[in-house]
Amino acid sequence: MRRLLEFVRRLRRAAGSPLRQKTPAGLVGRRCVLFVVAFTSCAMAGDPRPPGLAITRTDLSAKDQARVTTIIRPTTDFSKPEQFELMQGGAGTSRKDVSRDSFSQSSANITFEEEGTFKLGNALFRKNWVSSPSSTQASDGLGPLFNERACQNCHLKDGRGHPPEGEAGTTSMFLRLAREASSAQERAALADHKVLNFPDPAYGTQLQELAVPGLRGEGRMHVDYQERKVMLADGSVVWLRKPAYSVADPAYGPLDPRTTLSPRLTPPMIGLGLIEQIAPADILANADPDDRNGDGISGRPNIVRDGQSGELALGRFGWKAQTASIRQQAADAFAGDIGISTPEVPKHWGDCTAAQPKCLAMPNGVQERLGPAEAPPPVMDLVTFYSQNLAVPARRGLDTRQVLAGKKVFYEIGCIACHTPKFVTRRDTPNKAQAFQLIWPYSDFLLHDMGPDLADGQAVGEAAGNEWRTPPLWGIGLTETVNGNSFFLHDGRARTLAEAILWHGGEAQKARDRFAAASATDRDALVKFLESL
Repeated sequence: MRRLLEFVRRLRRAAGSPLRQKTPAGLVGRRCVLFVVAFTSCAMAGDPRPPGLAITRTDLSAKDQARVTTIIRPTTDFSKPEQFELMQGGAGTSRKDVSRDSFSQSSANITFEEEGTFKLGNALFRKNWVSSPSSTQASDGLGPLFNERACQNCHLKDGRGHPPEGEAGTTSMFLRLAREASSAQERAALADHKVLNFPDPAYGTQLQELAVPGLRGEGRMHVDYQERKVMLADGSVVWLRKPAYSVADPAYGPLDPRTTLSPRLTPPMIGLGLIEQIAPADILANADPDDRNGDGISGRPNIVRDGQSGELALGRFGWKAQTASIRQQAADAFAGDIGISTPEVPKHWGDCTAAQPKCLAMPNGVQERLGPAEAPPPVMDLVTFYSQNLAVPARRGLDTRQVLAGKKVFYEIGCIACHTPKFVTRRDTPNKAQAFQLIWPYSDFLLHDMGPDLADGQAVGEAAGNEWRTPPLWGIGLTETVNGNSFFLHDGRARTLAEAILWHGGEAQKARDRFAAASATDRDALVKFLESL
């Protein structure tokens, strides 16, 4: 192991990447080599890993690697913005005026022809599907059980969803249903990454509140909140609300007692294509599953099986990093949220189970002339392209004194230990619009223990019930503008950015406590920094 460690040290030094980089307060900003060592050991021991999980970047020359290493190093100068910081989505950043459509702009650097493809994808993203049979050809196949009729109805204005509030429905937040393995065969399927977890026997993988005519929805999400008083160091009081979830009016009998309920708020769609093109090596470089450097941060990747290639891949999308590609994410949403089959997920009856025979007896929307799926490959091509090219908006007010002060607080209290500020995407991307872009997502895309208060008890692949993927922060300051609300975290329990920070626990407990102990001036500055993203 000593020889292996020294080899990896030399490898990283040759690429110009220091083993430990520190923030101004001495907090570790990168954990790089620690996971690489364990990963390489597994590979040498005969545990095959896919080429997509290489421990070093193969797309860069030595000169380019040195440039990348330098530019992604956390800054120590908070007197002015960093170079290129305004353009947080690289050359594709949208510079259009702030409006409700700020998350719906195309990447600024795609071609004229690609702009047409983007608009066609947008039309399909907004399309309302209808039940079968229908006189509107190629638009039927809805459900039979579903949560919404169109992608845009969940991803409101391509932005963030909301929990059930007042007259607002739950269509942009839903309950994942899952249980852990209960047999040797199921445990083997999990170990081989053939499944992420196991559905409820009657209700499947997701509670679907809506149904086509002649069928009942599965039930309704019910949320109870308990208020919790938090006293900050300066005497300020913040009230947090702790949710409890249940299923009201279950239509198909009781849920399995082993089934866990996990609320999932729909996340913003911006910058997904850039995230997809971050080199796996750069994400794995920040992993430290055993916290060998003792900084209290133990980020781990969720290794999943890619639905298209069948190979193991790095999960980087979804609240638990359970999906490796945008196309697979779209296919899963078509099947689970709308009940539409695709070549990737050919479930013509969506999430219907054997315990719902009337659902399985309903007609589907497959058109033989279009192929054996309700959403054939051309539909998936367009929706995927659209999802890959929703632009990240430019920063606002990043050179103001308060925002710069808030950025300094963000770094010094340790937020960047998980919310990694920047990456440079691969050179060899399928679309050159995403190639070699300096981007500022403020996420390491790894799983972290967020403590018992945020735990949902639901394992997803290698993600435990108390682990969540670090969500990107770019665009977070435009939530109110785009979506008319400020609900944050996976279930929207936080009504302000300050509340969201105060809910952090587990690996983020120290950073949370530093925020709670900070002066009102520093807390306000930190929030202003987040609002500028």
